[in-house]
Amino acid sequence: MKAKAFIDQIEVLVRSGRGGDGATSFRREALVEFGGPDGGDGGRGGDVVFKASEHVNSLQSLYYDPKCFAQDGGPGQSQKMFGRRGRDLVVPVPPGTEVYDADTGLLVADITEPGRSVVVAKGGAGGYGNVHFKSSVNQAPTEHTPGGECEEKRLRLELKTIADAGLLGFPNAGKSSLLSALSAATPKVAAYPFTTLNPMVGTVLYDDYAAIRLADVPGIIEGASRGVGLGLAFLKHLERSRVLVYVIDMAGVDNRDPWEDFNVLRREIAEYSVELSERPHMVVANKMDNPAARENLRRFTAETGVDPIAVSCATREGLGGFKAELRKLVKPKTKFHHTHADAPDLKDMPDTTGEEIPAEALKFATFLSLEKPKAKTHPARGNIH
Repeated sequence: MKAKAFIDQIEVLVRSGRGGDGATSFRREALVEFGGPDGGDGGRGGDVVFKASEHVNSLQSLYYDPKCFAQDGGPGQSQKMFGRRGRDLVVPVPPGTEVYDADTGLLVADITEPGRSVVVAKGGAGGYGNVHFKSSVNQAPTEHTPGGECEEKRLRLELKTIADAGLLGFPNAGKSSLLSALSAATPKVAAYPFTTLNPMVGTVLYDDYAAIRLADVPGIIEGASRGVGLGLAFLKHLERSRVLVYVIDMAGVDNRDPWEDFNVLRREIAEYSVELSERPHMVVANKMDNPAARENLRRFTAETGVDPIAVSCATREGLGGFKAELRKLVKPKTKFHHTHADAPDLKDMPDTTGEEIPAEALKFATFLSLEKPKAKTHPARGNIH
């Protein structure tokens, strides 16, 4: 049986650990008369925790193992010994996972930030041992409490890819070629429709180490918002994109009119989500190395009133302009501590060929933070300098 490589929706059964029962015990020791109760408390049951991990990009592991059970807590023991705490079950999920209650349909959690943990099933509390029931009128209690019950529920997990910008277009429009030309991603590229069967994400890097996550989703055809083709299953992966990039096959190699393709795409996005259609967007005229693309580009501008960015992945024409325009829309954060406006001019940098580097030269090291660090504080000891 062929394994599924990408899964973005799955139902799982989660169950936390049951709390351990408290113990009923009395101290029995030589030369100690009337030792009294010494039954310990039961251990708390383990939690079921979903944790976003950048090392996971699919719900595939949960597809093959949909039962998430945490460990039960251990019972209390004599000599006031607590029971063992049940081990938590930490399940890694990809960032962008939405967790719904399968019975009610209510949203339980939206796990977007890498490293964030969400407890979806809390373990039962440990029961009290009989040592808790000792009093002046009840010096030999025999009662104890059972451990708390576990939580069991069915959850539906739905993955929505997190990316700054999303590429959308008709099948065979060249989205995968554009992604591979701009990033280190290696999507499947072939001269037939629907070569992309699951979302692919690449990172576009800039000279100042700013980065933009760019997502490629399977091709959208007319009627995708109503479930035609693969569109309905993958349009949701564009919902987290701040910018939409319409990739148009300007050469019309599949005997389609580029201006009609653009109108259909805009209509399908609007029918799927009005909020998504109103987000910032840009239009890319792809395959400009084809002779027919130049004439189609002029008519496209006349028909739609849109002046797209002309690119060619084969000749790499216009890719620099596309990256620059994409940066203006997304506005990614740079990793330099200086912006381009206030960065010092390298011509003014003092000589650094000597044995010691002048202090003034450090101002030209834009990757260094020269600000004085804030003083650390301690809640009990005040400021520590």
